[in-house]
Formats: sequence, structure tokens, C-alpha cells
Amino acid sequence: MPQTKKFIIDFDSTFTQVEALDILGEISLQGDPKASEKLQAIKDITDKGMEGSLTFRESLEQRLEILQATQAQISDLISALKQKVSKSFERNKEFLQENAEDIFIVSNGFKDFIIPIVGEFGIKKENVFANDFVYDEAGNIVDFNRENPLSKNNGKAETIKQINLDGDIYVIGDGYTDYEIKASGLANKFYAFTENIHRPKVTSKADHVALSLDEILYINNLNKKFSYPKSRIKVLLLENVHPIGVELLKEEGYQVEVVASAMNEDELCEKIKNVSILGIRSKTNVTKKVLDNANRLISIGAFCIGTNQIDLETCQEKGIAVFNAPFSNTRSVVEMAIAEIIFLMRNFHDKSLSMHQTKWDKSATGSFEIRGKKLGIIGYGNIGAQLSVLAENMGMNVFYYDVVEKLALGNATKLDSLDELLSTCDVISLHVDGRKDNKCLIDADKINKMKKGAYLVNLSRGHVVEIPALKEAILSGHLAGCAVDVFPEEPKNNSEPFVSELIGLPNTILTPHIGGSTLEAQQNIARFVPGKIMEYVNTGNTFNSVNFPNIQLPFLKDAHRLIHIHQNEPGVLAKINQVLANYEININGQYLKTNEKIGYVITDIDKAYTEEAIEALKAIPGTIRFRILY
Repeated sequence: MPQTKKFIIDFDSTFTQVEALDILGEISLQGDPKASEKLQAIKDITDKGMEGSLTFRESLEQRLEILQATQAQISDLISALKQKVSKSFERNKEFLQENAEDIFIVSNGFKDFIIPIVGEFGIKKENVFANDFVYDEAGNIVDFNRENPLSKNNGKAETIKQINLDGDIYVIGDGYTDYEIKASGLANKFYAFTENIHRPKVTSKADHVALSLDEILYINNLNKKFSYPKSRIKVLLLENVHPIGVELLKEEGYQVEVVASAMNEDELCEKIKNVSILGIRSKTNVTKKVLDNANRLISIGAFCIGTNQIDLETCQEKGIAVFNAPFSNTRSVVEMAIAEIIFLMRNFHDKSLSMHQTKWDKSATGSFEIRGKKLGIIGYGNIGAQLSVLAENMGMNVFYYDVVEKLALGNATKLDSLDELLSTCDVISLHVDGRKDNKCLIDADKINKMKKGAYLVNLSRGHVVEIPALKEAILSGHLAGCAVDVFPEEPKNNSEPFVSELIGLPNTILTPHIGGSTLEAQQNIARFVPGKIMEYVNTGNTFNSVNFPNIQLPFLKDAHRLIHIHQNEPGVLAKINQVLANYEININGQYLKTNEKIGYVITDIDKAYTEEAIEALKAIPGTIRFRILY
């Protein structure tokens, strides 16, 4: 870090994620019957002070009066604050330690708790300027040092004058008092820090609004640990991705935009231009045209099981890793299948509708137990296999058919042909993937081969069943009922109408693609998919990617990691290593895996490398994408 650059950093809501006095209030007011309203009052006073609508001294006096805190509670506060250091400061701890001489904490908080926190990041005690508590003999906080300029209005600017720093001065903070330093002509730039809180009155005054410390270091050419600041990674999440997933990606430091509905091709082509990570569910189609407009896209997360809505081949060609959640909603889909089989065989759906129409139809006609009935499962993957186990435990005789050889679970019986399965079983449940070959897998011919009076359940993909043929089979009585959760065409959002030939048919259960829509499943997916994406961005790990060669990497230590994605052609690895040898770069570890389309090479090197070497690696023929980690 050049000696001419000095960083003035705020503490509350900047170095830490929280306002320290708010946390002290939670500690000191424990057991107080009016604790919640007092804590809210402290927060409101803090916000007014940070926005500049209340003088700082007034806000400090009012908060201390409510707190009624003691010296003994400061140690508890320090322990709590150590767990609340801002994520980007944690990530850049090494930078702070290496440049401690030129980093100053100037805060309206108190040295009593600030010094123990920032000291662990190498920041010197003499570089911390903050207020002082005044205690009485019993150790109660009764006041603050009123002679300290930081206890007064515009105190930060006055403190900077007294420090008398030379060189360029950059201020990083979230409050109006931080802006006042720049306004007083004592700093070159004011960075409004919004990783933890966004105050419009403050950001409107900023030279630059920074989502993280990574971004500030990056734009000042000081970012040594990360090749690209996480705050510049834009994430677009469509179709109501669960809030857990949204928060995980925000906590990682990414810019996250959430859209409730799906987007059509033209909308997505426009929206995706500056997006680095795209998150979708089942209704959004990521086509070649969309991908041709995705200038910065590095990864797609399918917050569901299927990925047939994504052009995986084009993603490969462009070096875009795709991740899904192959196991996260399995149980939810299986439970729904079991429930619908029972509902169909007892005709519960029509009975319930009749009751709502004031009709009392107490009859056992057409109503059966599932015990002893034959269940045919088409597609014996994760869902089909688990359905097999649960159905058998409920007394059904299970048969299955799959184009891939699969080991039977329990007493399930594998049949050699689809036709044999259809003609054998009382209930057929579909659990195949969305590949094009499966379009109209169950057409009029296949439905006619099903037993008369059988039931069909489709929780897989909408295009797998020929809908007009299914309608005819229900109306003719050839099938006794069906349950359909997926459709060839589905509304993009909840405001669009649902249209289908199956509406109004007898003993026909229609649900709006909710097989995996349970709270548990959505939470599992929301944790799993972002975890895989962040692991890929941070380490290059592609384990569980649906379109990249799967590499599970060791933890990286004291090295840079070079990620090279290239067309799968002979000699690329040799060329990579030749470049490294030419620039005398030592290889600590190297990992290669290929598929029929692309090669994926991970190379861990020591710290010595030049920009010329990196440019040479990027220039290797066949290179699709190149990244540096750390």
C-alpha cells in the first residue's frame, strides 16, 4: 500500500455489521419489562444521528440515558461484536494487518470496545480515535468524556485536523458524520459503505457507494487477495427463489436482484447483459439467444431438480457452470405422489367438490385401498426409488422401468419394457427427466396399453404426456383418474390464467407445479444451490455441476489458483504448463478433467506471477474462460 494513501474507517455498521450501543442495549436491558420499546428508541436515535437529523451529542446523551449500562457488561459486548465483524473486513484481514500503519479508526463509538476488536486485525491502538466512557465508583456508565472532540458535533473532522495526516485521505463509513470529514475539505474521497446498512441521505453525498471493502480496494488497485470484488458480481434471481438463498448470496457480498416471476426470452436477453450469476426455477428458459447476450455470466443455478429449461451445451461452449438441486426436494415430491395415489383411488377429489356444492354422496363405489395394488414407476432415479420404498411400506406391489440399469430397492421388480409395465400395473407414476426423447412418452398408444380403470400420476415434466389422449382416456372411462402437476405450457407467474384441456374432468387432480413446493424442500434447495455456486466462484470446485467435468478440490493455502476452461482438444495442458515454465512459475498442484466438449484445468501456483504470464495463458488457442482466485 503506497504511503501516500491513508484510510479513515468508521467502526459501527462499517467495521462491524451493527451499532455497538444497540448491542450493549440488548445486554444491559435484559430482564427489563420495557426492553423492546427502549431498544427501538435507541435504534431510532442512532438512525437520526447517522442521517444528520439529530446532532451527535444529543443522540449520544439520549442513548446512554436509556442504556443504564455498566463496565462489567463491556466484556460481553466485546464478545458479541467479535462475531459481528463485517464479512468483507474478515475477508481482507491480511490486507488490514499488512497496512496497519496507514489505517485509522475514527469513530463516535468508544475505545473501551473498539480497541479489542480492531486490534485483532493488526490496527494499532494509537491509530484508534474514539470516545471514552466515564464510570462511577460502582462501575456504572454515567457519562462520556465531554472534552473529547468525538463527543461533539463535527467531531470527526476536528479529530482529523488534530491527527494532521499527510498524503491522500480516503474515508470509509456509513454515517453522515463520516461525510462531514470530506465536507470539511479534509479528505480526498468519501466512500459510503453499504454492506450492512444503506442510508439514502448519506449515499447521496458520497463520491462512491461501495457495497464492500473488496470493492474499495479493487478500484484503488489495492485488492491483492481477490482478483475481482464480490460486490461487483451481479446476481439475478427469478421465480421467487426462497429468501434463504437470497440472503446467502447477499451475505457473500454479491449485488442481488430478485424478480418474482419468470422472464420471457426477450426480457431475459436484455436483463442478463451484466449478470454474473443467474438463478431460476422451472419456468424460465435459458436459450442460446439469452446466453449470447450474457456477456459476464459465469454460473447458472437451477433452484429445482430439472435443467432441461437451460441450453447446457451452449453453457459449456461459453464456460458457464450450471448447478441444480438433484436431491433437495425428493421427499416432497414422493409424499405428494403417495397422497395423490390415495386421493385418486378413493375419489376424494370429486367427493370433496360435491360436498362444497351441498351434495352428500356417501358411497364406496369406485373407492379402493392402495394395499395390494400394483404401482408402476417409470423412471427409477432419486424420486422414483424413494417412492418405491414408501409405497412398498404402505403395502403396494412395486414394479419399475428405466432405460438405465438400476438396482431394485426392497422387493421392487424391474420390468424389461414400458409396455409390460403399463399393462401390468393399477397405478402408473411418471418420474422421468425432461430430455427431448421423452416428449409424449405416454401418448394415445401407450395409454391404451394401460389397464382399464388404472390411474396415471405425472409429477415429472409437462411434455411427457400427450394431453388430448389423456383427456380422451378419462372421458371414455378407460382411465379411472389422473393427477397432473406439470403441463406443456404453464403460466409465468400467479397473475396469468391457467389453461388446460384437463380442467373439469372427473377424478382429475390438477396442481400448479408444486411437487417440490414445501417449506422444507425450498429451504434445502435455497441452501444447496447457492452453496455450490459460491464454492465454484471461490474455489473453482465443480462437484455436482450438471455440465462441467466434476472436480472436487483440496483447500487452497498460500497459493493462487488459476482456472482454465478450454475446448477439449489435444495439447492444451502442455501449453498451459509451457507458459508457466517460460515465466518460471512453480506449480504447487494441478487438476484436470474433461468431458466430450470441454477441458477444465485447475493449477495452484506460488505467489510469483506477472500480468504477462496471465495474458499468455488467456491467449492459448481453444481458451473459453480464464479466472484467477486469490
